[in-house]
Amino acid sequence: MTLIKQDDLITSIADAFQFISYYHPNDYIQALGRAYEIEKSPAAKDALGQILVNSRMCAEGKRPICQDTGIAVVFLEIGMDVRWQAQMSVEDMINEGVRRAYTAADNPLRASIVADPAGKRQNTKDNTPAVIHMKIVPGNKLSITLAAKGGGSENKSKLVMLNPSDDIAAWVEKTLPTMGAGWCPPGMLGIGIGGTAEKATLLAKESLMQSIDMPELLVRGAKNSIEELRIDIYRRVNKLGIGAQGLGGLTTVVDVKILDYPTHAASKPVAMIPNCAATRHIHFTLDGTGPALFTPPKLEDWPAVTWQPGAETKRVNLNTITQEDIQHWQPGETLLLSGKLLTGRDAAHKRLIEMLANNEQLPVDFNNRFIYYVGPVDAVHDEVIGPAGPTTASRMDKFTETMLAKTGLIGMIGKAERGADAIQSIKNHKAVYLIATGGAAYLVSKAIKAAKVIAFAELGMEAIHEFDVVDMPVTVAVDSQGQSIHSIGPAAWKINIEQLAQKT
Repeated sequence: MTLIKQDDLITSIADAFQFISYYHPNDYIQALGRAYEIEKSPAAKDALGQILVNSRMCAEGKRPICQDTGIAVVFLEIGMDVRWQAQMSVEDMINEGVRRAYTAADNPLRASIVADPAGKRQNTKDNTPAVIHMKIVPGNKLSITLAAKGGGSENKSKLVMLNPSDDIAAWVEKTLPTMGAGWCPPGMLGIGIGGTAEKATLLAKESLMQSIDMPELLVRGAKNSIEELRIDIYRRVNKLGIGAQGLGGLTTVVDVKILDYPTHAASKPVAMIPNCAATRHIHFTLDGTGPALFTPPKLEDWPAVTWQPGAETKRVNLNTITQEDIQHWQPGETLLLSGKLLTGRDAAHKRLIEMLANNEQLPVDFNNRFIYYVGPVDAVHDEVIGPAGPTTASRMDKFTETMLAKTGLIGMIGKAERGADAIQSIKNHKAVYLIATGGAAYLVSKAIKAAKVIAFAELGMEAIHEFDVVDMPVTVAVDSQGQSIHSIGPAAWKINIEQLAQKT
């Protein structure tokens, strides 16, 4: 019989979530390094370089890889011979571990969880409750796998009830481009097949907990139908040319994972969930001898990659910029921003739109200003701000026309593509949309030299800040003519990949 103590489980959960907040899994770092080496697209290679440099910086500084430190997902396999020395329920112990991890003084993680999701959506302040899945299995140990799943990638999850004769790989190939780049590729695709709708989705999430082994699989070849399907989907997806951050390139996914389960003869449930560039998961076992111990990776495990802006990078002064200045910017062009930069995301935009509708004076002057869609991590020690990477811009699409038409705003910064209506508004108002690299939050934060909350402080991380930035790296995603790099880049690289294949 194994006795698991309450404090051992709580401590292990807390330490594990802290550990994965700043250490990428080594298999993902190696996969990203391989992608960087082979990448031919300058824009995608630049993004991959930023992600790799950010990853090493986080490992050294023990600060979050991404400002979105995720929703806590925990899988438990509880041995039937395990006994507990605890006053709390298993769920309460896990949530206490999550609470301690996300409120740690030296490395606070962003609290992103809101209660009453269909109503007031009030932040729980400590990222609880976790999403917990438990199994009772033979044995005398407690096996735990946990992940911190970012909202940008989770929001791109797909579920379909295919006909038994339908082609799964063809469905993935058709569906993936509709997901956009808000899941921050390159990452992994988790696919669940069979069971019922909810079982397929759970299988897809569980599959993402596995280690990357696609390079080995490609060398040795498939041994069964699932491995054949993995390879087929991997090749089809990378031929789409979506590339890092959706900019167009050779690597969109570094692996495809599949778990399946028997299903009804009339059914073929298929779920697909992507993992982002902030891939965060870990597995450990408790056997009654104390809390889990986690071994940090060696810094030499990171590829020897550095990032510097290119010679053609344009420097921009946000304090003096006018609408006329931005009319000549081109999709894919790299900029370094310096000066005063406003921030705001979903909750702040909702407030602003309501104030405009009520003819109330806004708390911020947006005239000739840029707004950065970000919810930063709290600062620690001598930091100005914590990791501050971009959030998915398309969530602000429904606010874009009003903001551009009524506030004098001329530019927006986020991650991934904009929708057709938002692009039309950008074109109509001669504005621009820029992207920062998703998965490079700590690197971006180093460009922020001062920060203060100037409106809606009660919204926490969703408050409007004013940043003073120096040489913040961004890429022109939508120019003042409505041309989008997220359309131009993948289309061009899909052709380039076809041509490269014909030459080999």
